[in-house]
Amino acid sequence: MKYCKIICFLLAFQVAAAVSAQPIQLVRTTGKLPSLYFGLGEDRLGGAKMGYLDSGVLLRVVDSAKDMYKVQLSAYHSAYIEKKSIQLDSAVRLKDQYLTASFSAKGDSVLDYVGIAMEERLPYQSRMQINPSVIEVDIYGVHSNTNWVTQLRSLKEVKNVYYQQLEDDVVRVSIELVHRQHWGYSIGYKGRFLVVSVKRQPAKLDIRKLTIAIDAGHGGTNGGTGGIKTFQSEKDLTLKYAKELEKLLRRKGVTNIIMTRDSDTSFDNKDRILFLQQQQPDLLISLHFNSSANQQVRGVSTYYKHIGFRPLTQFVLTRMLELNLNEFGNIGHFNFALNAPTDFPNCLVEIAFLSNEEDERRIINPAFKTSVSQKIYAGINDWLKSLK
Repeated sequence: MKYCKIICFLLAFQVAAAVSAQPIQLVRTTGKLPSLYFGLGEDRLGGAKMGYLDSGVLLRVVDSAKDMYKVQLSAYHSAYIEKKSIQLDSAVRLKDQYLTASFSAKGDSVLDYVGIAMEERLPYQSRMQINPSVIEVDIYGVHSNTNWVTQLRSLKEVKNVYYQQLEDDVVRVSIELVHRQHWGYSIGYKGRFLVVSVKRQPAKLDIRKLTIAIDAGHGGTNGGTGGIKTFQSEKDLTLKYAKELEKLLRRKGVTNIIMTRDSDTSFDNKDRILFLQQQQPDLLISLHFNSSANQQVRGVSTYYKHIGFRPLTQFVLTRMLELNLNEFGNIGHFNFALNAPTDFPNCLVEIAFLSNEEDERRIINPAFKTSVSQKIYAGINDWLKSLK
């Protein structure tokens, strides 16, 4: 038995040595919104995402599983990425060590910018912290060689910028904000800099001065769910409710409104995100109707992914509950595509359940449609007032 254990150990060592001896495949991100995933788990909305990456980011593939590659981000961190989101880079050679250089933080007439000088387009992950409001960006596979962080007086929203070498090859950049409300940020490479573009709080917290995006869920070939009695499709109902909200906002003096769709057209969620990132609204309201195999389940719910955007969803839910709907909840870390962008506050509203007979009766009532718009409008206003 003793010799058997020794032989098994030697075989295991040989296998491990063979695996480690395999050449590392170097790839770069490509396509629409390449995303890092925490693991191989999935549900109807897909696996849990770490976040989007810019194109051209260098990754090291170490394993393969179905339609995903496992990539090594740093010595102790790995993630997964869809195979369709990468392309082989046979020309690049991996360096023994990548370094950061100086940081710069400055503003223009619209945004604040934090730039981190880099030797290569390396992977990153960001998150929002609250109390105080901070944007954290972890950069993987890099060692700090930053000896100064220049901050100019043109900054309006960025209060402090600092960093720490979190691990031997992970640098965490912290961007402390002036206001407690996160208004959004975007991350991408510009030349040799990884740039975090930070949105400022609007000068006037007046709903009439904001640019508001309204998303009518589903559409075209994506019908969504349907009513159990009337069989009306979710895509048709969300469009009616979105137009009702648009009409109310215009009547209240909001002139800058972005509709992701105003007819029954197919619009892929990734394309919606890219469209909205180009438009840069101050906030997004996405309208949907819920469904459950249990026809007794009913009520309203609001959803967010990033903790910095939660307050908007809380105020909208509080107002929606004035319609005497059951409370299905305020749900965070939600893996819905339009909750994923960090670029602007967003709120998904699941107005009620089409799979519940009582909720369905209310949904198809024109008076209820008007009331929902009024409550969402009131919720946005409550949120703005809380920030003054």
